[in-house]
Amino acid sequence: MDPAGRSTQAPHSLVSESGIDCPTEPVSERRTLLWEVAGYLLVRPLAALVILLIAAPVAADDFREAWAALANGGHVALVRHGNAPPGSGGDPPGFKIDDCSTQRNMDDRGRSQAKAVGEAFRQHGVRVDRILSSPWCRCLETAGLLGLGAVESEWIVAASADKSPERLAALKQMVSGWRGPGTLVVVTHALTVQGLVGIMPGQAETVVLRPKSGMEPGVDVVGRIPVRE
Repeated sequence: MDPAGRSTQAPHSLVSESGIDCPTEPVSERRTLLWEVAGYLLVRPLAALVILLIAAPVAADDFREAWAALANGGHVALVRHGNAPPGSGGDPPGFKIDDCSTQRNMDDRGRSQAKAVGEAFRQHGVRVDRILSSPWCRCLETAGLLGLGAVESEWIVAASADKSPERLAALKQMVSGWRGPGTLVVVTHALTVQGLVGIMPGQAETVVLRPKSGMEPGVDVVGRIPVRE
C-alpha cells in the first residue's frame, strides 16, 4: 500500500495461450466491448442484405428493358456462343475454319444454353428478322440451336479490334444501320462484343443494342441478359 493507504498491487492479469501477460478489464468495460462486437457482427450482414435488396430491382429493370426493346423491334441482339471448354483462349494451334474437329467447340452445357436462349426469345415474343453468325463452328451451332430462323455465316461477325479492325468497322456500320422492323441477332465471340461496345459477355449472354439515328454509325447498350440455365 502507498502512504495514502491505497493498494499498489498491479491489476489482475491473465496469461494467454501464447504466454503474453494480458491485463483483465473491469466487468463493465468488457460488457461494453462485447456489445460493440455483437453490434458490428449484426450490422454487417444487414447492410449487405440492404445492398442486395436495393440492387435487385435495378438488375430486374435492366432485363425488362432489354426484353422490351427486342420485342418492340428495330434492335440488335449480340449473342455470345454457348459454353465451349475451356471457356477462353481461342482455338488449338493449327485449327481449320472448315473442320470443326480442329476447333474449340461447345459441350452439352453450351448446347443447352443455346436452346434456352432461343426459348427465351420465343417466350418474350421477339420477332427475329435476320440471324448472322461467325463462321466458327461453336457460333454456327449456337445460332442453329436457337431455332429462330435461317442462319447466315458472315466473316465480319468474327471481328476483333486488334486482329481485324476493318471487319469490326464493317460490323459496326451494319448494326448501326439496322432499322428492323424485327430484331437482328448476331451470334459471335466475346472479343467481338468487347470491340463493339466494351463489354466482355459471359458465354451465351445476350447484349441488346439500340442503333443510333444520324450520319455517324453508333449504338447504345440497352441491357444485358445472361442465360438462365
